[in-house]
Amino acid sequence: MAETITETRQKALAINLDPTSYGTFAEIGGGQEVARWFFSVGGAAGTVAKTISAYDMAVSDALYGPTKRYVSRQRLEAMLDFEFHKLLERLHATRGQTTRFFVFATTVATGSYRHPGKGRGWLGVRYQRMAGEDPSEIIIHAHLVDSAVVRQQEALGTLGVNLVYGALFRSDDPVGLISTLMDDLSRERIEIDMIKLTGPAFPGVDNRRMTLMLVERRLTDAAMFTALGEVVQPSEILHNKPILVERGSFRPATKLTVDLLNRALDQFTRHPGLAGQRPVVLAEMTLRSLEPGCDADHCDFLARAEILAALGMDVLISRFEPYYELAEYLAAYTDKPIGLAVGMPTIRQIADERYYTDLPGGVLESAGRLFKRSVTMYVYPMRDPVSAGIASVERAVIPAPWHHLRTLLLDMGRVEPIRGYDETLLAIQTPDVLRKIESGDPSWEEMVPRTVADIIKAKHLFGWPSDSHMSSQQTAVPA
Repeated sequence: MAETITETRQKALAINLDPTSYGTFAEIGGGQEVARWFFSVGGAAGTVAKTISAYDMAVSDALYGPTKRYVSRQRLEAMLDFEFHKLLERLHATRGQTTRFFVFATTVATGSYRHPGKGRGWLGVRYQRMAGEDPSEIIIHAHLVDSAVVRQQEALGTLGVNLVYGALFRSDDPVGLISTLMDDLSRERIEIDMIKLTGPAFPGVDNRRMTLMLVERRLTDAAMFTALGEVVQPSEILHNKPILVERGSFRPATKLTVDLLNRALDQFTRHPGLAGQRPVVLAEMTLRSLEPGCDADHCDFLARAEILAALGMDVLISRFEPYYELAEYLAAYTDKPIGLAVGMPTIRQIADERYYTDLPGGVLESAGRLFKRSVTMYVYPMRDPVSAGIASVERAVIPAPWHHLRTLLLDMGRVEPIRGYDETLLAIQTPDVLRKIESGDPSWEEMVPRTVADIIKAKHLFGWPSDSHMSSQQTAVPA
């Protein structure tokens, strides 16, 4: 049954008819859209212990404690803590041996007459996979995209039923659980940009991989996790902060990769718009940079994530291709300056019409969308493969007439050459480093930070041979 049910009404009825599941529905802000489903399909007496909507802020504070932000992960977690404790306190003695207790909670702001537009909020379920077991938990953050408030409410109800059903019946398949969250929904109605699964129902689950799945399965265009491996909703990190981002494959991160970012950061921190505020530093990996054909565990992605974490970098996973998509995404979270740390090949792509055939205005439109906000691009030079000279953004050959655009952006301060770079690093090319790793050539170790080399060797990442393999290579006698 759990493998085939996709319709919301059927899911709600299946939960109501399950004799082992019993719980509380606590919904703030969006009304009791989820609980309504369980009452409307019949049999709710077998499922619903309590419903509550602490809509008034003072009432909410009295129940769950004071908070600075009512639509927040902190408020959701307080709701889950309080309601699950009360549920067990009141019912565990009488039915704890046979019942899987659960609490579903939401804190959501839909559109309103005063604030029309998209809604957003947090949804979570804390539940026992089996009677008497310690609880597990699923938390998600969603955007309600419908323009009409009533449609946002309907979408919220469907998403909540999908979440409760996934928790109670699909915990053994976390990847499948993610896909079923969108049953009876579409990206035109719902975007899910954060998910976190914890507890005994999810042994060994890496939430960084779950973050990748959100983007891969088009539940969102971008998702984040921190250098500590914690999945976050992007606004928790980016809200009203200056942001510096470097896009790359990071396969692996090299000394050039790190120097590019550090030099860009040095210049970005002198931007007058920062006013001494510390910027958020991000590494962005696009799906097109993820290696095709990797196993189902996304080993290649997790290897890079581990290296970036060791370098202290928060990670953004995205579906973005042109840079203006990235800039527009970041600008939705902040009105502070945004810095892009790039190499010379990126500048040449910006002036290449082939990349913008889907834009009526071509290169000019893409540049306008990229730099219309407080965006500055910091450009690291490169070694010219023909002349062996250093090609900087001021002197690089740009096809006419786009060299005029380059000059304009330089004059406006929207493009800045990176100063004080390490000329000895210009010869480092990521594909060459990767080939050396795969072939067992130890010279690659001089091209990456020591921390990165240690991780690659210890975990045999990117095709680095095992110790036994290396020993046999080193001692073999040529024929």
